[in-house]
Amino acid sequence: MSAKRSAKSSPAKKRAQGPSHGRANLARLRRVSEAEIARTSPEELRDLPADFWDDAVPVLPTAKVPISLRVDADVLEFFRETGPRYQSRMNAVLRSYMDRVSERLPQAKRRGID
Repeated sequence: MSAKRSAKSSPAKKRAQGPSHGRANLARLRRVSEAEIARTSPEELRDLPADFWDDAVPVLPTAKVPISLRVDADVLEFFRETGPRYQSRMNAVLRSYMDRVSERLPQAKRRGID
């Protein structure tokens, strides 16, 4: 039997590599200048009006429930092509729909009271 050695990375090496996938490197972000932000921003985010974020509503993370959901293949492919966290984007679309429909329902229906 041959002994294989697996390459494990030490905690120090992981810290040197930077934060894990999906985590922001806050120290680096604090060093970024406004000029660099403008230079590297996607075209659709450039030249936003100064009041663009005035009506923004923060969305706090909520508990997620794993489910099995059947969607059309082209819908799934569309979201997958948008990159990592596509399921979170699908959830955001569903939440937007829920919020819009809830605005139109009488208060009793929203609480589940018939």
